[in-house]
Amino acid sequence: MTNDIWSDIRQGLRNAVGQNNYKTWIEPLEFADLTDGIATFVVPSQFVGNWVSRNYGEQIIREIAASGASARRIDFRVERPAASAPPVAADPGAPAQPTAKASDAAPGDARAPAPAKPARPGGMEIQGASLDRNYTFDSFVVGKPNELAHAAARRVAEGGPVTFNPLFLYGGVGLGKTHLMHAIAWELQARERGTRVLYLSAEQFMYRFVQALRDKQMMDFKQLFRSVDVLMVDDVQFIAGKDSTQEEFFHTFNALVDQRKQIIISADRAPQEIEGLEGRIASRLQSGLVVDVHPTNYELRLGILQQKVEQYSTQFSDVRLASGVLEFLAHRITSNVRVLEGALTRLFAFGSLIGREIDVAATQECLTDILRSSDRKTTIDEIQRKVSDHYNIRLADLIGPKRLRIYARPRQIAMFLCKQMTQRSLPEIGRHFGGRDHTTILHGIKRIEALKSTDSQIAEDLEMLRRALSAD
Repeated sequence: MTNDIWSDIRQGLRNAVGQNNYKTWIEPLEFADLTDGIATFVVPSQFVGNWVSRNYGEQIIREIAASGASARRIDFRVERPAASAPPVAADPGAPAQPTAKASDAAPGDARAPAPAKPARPGGMEIQGASLDRNYTFDSFVVGKPNELAHAAARRVAEGGPVTFNPLFLYGGVGLGKTHLMHAIAWELQARERGTRVLYLSAEQFMYRFVQALRDKQMMDFKQLFRSVDVLMVDDVQFIAGKDSTQEEFFHTFNALVDQRKQIIISADRAPQEIEGLEGRIASRLQSGLVVDVHPTNYELRLGILQQKVEQYSTQFSDVRLASGVLEFLAHRITSNVRVLEGALTRLFAFGSLIGREIDVAATQECLTDILRSSDRKTTIDEIQRKVSDHYNIRLADLIGPKRLRIYARPRQIAMFLCKQMTQRSLPEIGRHFGGRDHTTILHGIKRIEALKSTDSQIAEDLEMLRRALSAD
């Protein structure tokens, strides 16, 4: 077989596999020779050779046979092999240094150092986000709202055969998703030091993808992300609406699942509720275990504060908190655990400076701005979730286009509560209900306004939902 014949074969393969697959996998192949029924090709990396052999090997052999030559198998060799270290995230055995991830850092957090950048073929490098040494299972306070997420994370961290793939954690800001992901990474690497764990944000994944496109290093990019043992992607909602990034994420996801590698994902919403996320990706993300990390309750917040006080007792040995202060904080700061922890840190610093016991009055003086901003404000998302739970329907159906009565009436009730319990305008509410026009929202509000005086069940449901949303 000559290079001219291989050129003709490649054209046939282009038609068979499509232009994108051809450019990615077939075009880089260089025909070397055909001896004793073995067709040998030069490839830019062993990864490319393995992929082509697995996915297009039989097709290439058939095309060679169709050209009049005879090949019983194909072989690949890398023209310029490059030795490289495996990609890893932070090393649990490395000395701690304070680094930071702005979206997650709370005052006083110590960050693990950024991992070294292993050299890769073509000069490409891989580096995940730093792992926080404070984010371990030992420091995670378990309560009713997060016990399922904690149990699932523990199971994944045990390693061994993949049970939940992917593990998808979702919930609001500051509820512990990132903490659990870091804890899994530390535990996996502690159990088996050779485990290659890559933790990064969806934004970092997108940046590296764009960089690889720009530098024409897509083969290296694919090899890097498909060679890890555990891939963790935080805040995956940020790739929504970015078609090329979603395409590559989809293929990376499938390749790792096929290799039975563990994938752990977090987001602020369930997969099917992320607007702009491709249906096939949402479907893949739902194929494993999807866990809702619920907002904290009073008992959990109090437990977190008590644990923090124990940690601060050495650093601030001269500070004393009066009875009732922790209970006051747990009751007043409800939205975000990081804000809660930050408030306690400020309180200890304040107590150390003024040199006297901190009581509730001093707490109010010190935390005026935090307490003011933390006064509970019901959100549209909370209302939608509470209403869908109350009527036992999916949130996607509540905000979706279906007009069946079992969805339409709860939807109108949710619209009514959004107008009554938030400061949002009708157009803003409409955007949260699948982009509905403000006139549709107004119609739903007026409909419930009329029904609540004549339908006792609706009046009772409204009152029950109001109490639930107003409760701590």
